[in-house]
Amino acid sequence: MKQYRIDELREEDYYKLLNYLRENTDHSPMQEIYWINLPEYLYDDTQKKHKDCQPFYIAVNLNFKSISFEWLIRSRQKIHCSCIKYANKVQRNYIIDLADSIFERLGIRS
Repeated sequence: MKQYRIDELREEDYYKLLNYLRENTDHSPMQEIYWINLPEYLYDDTQKKHKDCQPFYIAVNLNFKSISFEWLIRSRQKIHCSCIKYANKVQRNYIIDLADSIFERLGIRS
């Protein structure tokens, strides 16, 4: 899986991230996985056309030692479709900037 991963979290950083994710994202049915909606202005042409597959989201996996922001852009409506694919360059940069901004907001040094 392609992803932006930050490891070697300190215990206090894990709890800061956990609280942030619980308050600001959607929790998936799977433990340790959170969903962050991808802004519509970042949808590529295929994703814009697939109204039935929207909204698209980024999966975030938080465990005690690391946090990973997956680069696979997923749909909440379907599991398999041509619009479900790895982030393009603009989407990937957004994911990296988003992760970095969360760390900055929480005062976590990565």
